[in-house]
Amino acid sequence: MAVTIPLAIDIENMGFQYPGNTEVSFTNLSLKVAKGSRFGLFGPNGAGKTTLISLMTGLLTANEGHIKLLGHEMGRKNVNSINKLFGFVPQDFSFYQEMSPVENLDFFGAWAGLDKKTIKHRTDELLNILGLESVRNKQVLKFSGGMKRRVNLAIGVIHNPEIIFLDEPTVGVDVQTGHAIITYLRELNKNGTTLIYTSHQLSEAEDLCQQVALIDAGKIIAQDSLDTLLKDHCQETLEHLFLNLTGKDYRN
Repeated sequence: MAVTIPLAIDIENMGFQYPGNTEVSFTNLSLKVAKGSRFGLFGPNGAGKTTLISLMTGLLTANEGHIKLLGHEMGRKNVNSINKLFGFVPQDFSFYQEMSPVENLDFFGAWAGLDKKTIKHRTDELLNILGLESVRNKQVLKFSGGMKRRVNLAIGVIHNPEIIFLDEPTVGVDVQTGHAIITYLRELNKNGTTLIYTSHQLSEAEDLCQQVALIDAGKIIAQDSLDTLLKDHCQETLEHLFLNLTGKDYRN
């Protein structure tokens, strides 16, 4: 008897096109991500990574096919319940710069539907884990880039989501901060959280991701465990695999 693996992401025959754009972004795209995995999505600029993440998080709506998160279909009436299942840590900072970490987490925690007691507990916990306790009441505006990245991450995970979408979570940070963020993400994954990660920092990605999909021109051109892809394509690193499959020419 075949064993059915629970899925965090299940995309079937998905099609999407931006309004007024004659170029189709996706046609009949299918993707399955196992629950509890560390999954990396990579591709050149303009390949469709950001669009695909926007579709998976409900920021965009597919024209055709289905997108399911933990069995719940996106784009249906149960939007609020689906939104509680995942967290999104975007590349752009998604907080109020004039507010402190505590004020930001209080706001976004309430927005996620948490009660005051839970917000306080999670705020104290996250600020301690992410090394922000000493600046908890200072304006984020005055923080370094690495500190802002940690605030961004704390906001994305304050409601203990089962899936976390991470778009360049360590871009522009120092080695210590990058290491601390990746270590924390690994701990979340050990506790069952599914990570959907995209980045141009391929050495970091190679260390973090178990499963990998390469996307180019709106199509998935390779997907498997990283070890299997490297072996099948006779490549030594994720960067070599990336260049081998997507080419070395400039991308706009």
